Amino acid sequence: MREGYEGTGPGAITPDGCAVELYSRLPVGDEPDIIAAAVPGRARVLELGSGVGRMTHALLERGFEVTAVDESAEMLERVRGARTICGPIERLDLGETFDVVLLASFLVHAGDVEVRRGLLRTCVRHLAKGGCVLIQREGEDYHTNVPRERVDPAGFTVRIVSAEPVGDGVDSVHAEYVFPDAIWTQTFRARPLTREQFEEALAEAGLKVDRYLTEDRMWVRAVPMSDT
Repeated sequence: MREGYEGTGPGAITPDGCAVELYSRLPVGDEPDIIAAAVPGRARVLELGSGVGRMTHALLERGFEVTAVDESAEMLERVRGARTICGPIERLDLGETFDVVLLASFLVHAGDVEVRRGLLRTCVRHLAKGGCVLIQREGEDYHTNVPRERVDPAGFTVRIVSAEPVGDGVDSVHAEYVFPDAIWTQTFRARPLTREQFEEALAEAGLKVDRYLTEDRMWVRAVPMSDT
């Protein structure tokens, strides 16, 4: 396990505390539609942190060619129809480029600044000329509106139980996923980023915001600063 990360519940748990069986059950939301509306049809997509392929499969159905990357082999075993690569995202170097690089699941909020820098450098390293990076940010009140819970129409409850400071601007976040037949928990470290801090992190990696894709500014289309 990564330091500060933990998970409990049935089945395999990944180094960042994610339960493989849990993520196999979670439905995909409107994210694939947001992505599809922001990029050219049939684009080549590098999906960083694909997990079990919830978004991978939805993007494949929309005609995209997807390369799915995750550090968990157990997660990637659930991916169907896409090329898969197992390894740490922050050190990935495939020697090829893609029309779209996707960094979802709030990965940009990694508690370790060097990990975040590595993630963004990976995005830039794999971006084709004229391409874009799509990033999912936390909501503005993700760390302050706690505890909170949401009952999903599929019949399970998601709770963000707490977000406790552990130093250096990082919070330890504890989440629970309650299903009729099982309960999973995840504890992970996340660094809140204001809009300004987020844009500064992009600029450090040579990226800039092209536009925010949603009203809550959680989905972002970024491009290299060298692009005009």
